Amino acid sequence: MQNVVFRDLGKMDYLSAWNYQETLLQENVQAKMDARKQISLAVAPGETSSPTDLIRSVDLPVPTVNYLLLLEHLPVYTLGKSGLPENILITEREMEQKGIDFFKTNRGGDITFHGPEQLVGYPILDLEKFYTDIGRYLRDLEEVIIRTIATYGLKGERSPGETGVWLEPAIPGKARKICAMGVRCSRWITMHGFALNVNTDLSYFDHIIPCGIQNKQVTSLKKELNATIPMQDVKERVKQNFEEVFNVKTG
Repeated sequence: MQNVVFRDLGKMDYLSAWNYQETLLQENVQAKMDARKQISLAVAPGETSSPTDLIRSVDLPVPTVNYLLLLEHLPVYTLGKSGLPENILITEREMEQKGIDFFKTNRGGDITFHGPEQLVGYPILDLEKFYTDIGRYLRDLEEVIIRTIATYGLKGERSPGETGVWLEPAIPGKARKICAMGVRCSRWITMHGFALNVNTDLSYFDHIIPCGIQNKQVTSLKKELNATIPMQDVKERVKQNFEEVFNVKTG
């Protein structure tokens, strides 16, 4: 069982959170590089195993630190590295007038919105301590959210070819996305993550084609349950389900 450092960052602007994630990721990348440099001191010349297998075989620990960051952002649109500008239906001047920031990011995915009363989760994990499979990692993140919204009586599902968590994805006209996802991975260290709409003002999504997916709605816990949901309650449930799905201990 891996240990994960849990940090509730409260409300934070997007750029500050992005820079913080990058700092944690680079610290972990450097730790891995330093550990691998020790291999030459511990194994025979000519060894052909992978660096990770060598570290394990000679019992050299890789001092990476896993994190789970939960927070809310100030209003911001973010465009993933594979995103299309035409999915943005508002000009930068109009964003400025409405007090909305905009960033092109290095995560996967297309355009999305982050803002108050939306729970954003940024796991900074060394996947070499779990499994080296990005597809499985995304499915596990989806599972965390599926289990969380199930505790509120909602049936979250996956939509083939569309990352994230949906309600009634197979029913034309009723499919609606409640949680968007997009990640980056460097040397098997993750960053970025998920955005679960809790009491989010969904009108912000009117100015974009969310995740670049046409003719599908966006929803929230508040809209589905017709009630305001305490953010702290959602955080606790997400944290608990994250521990169960990834078999970790947070602290």
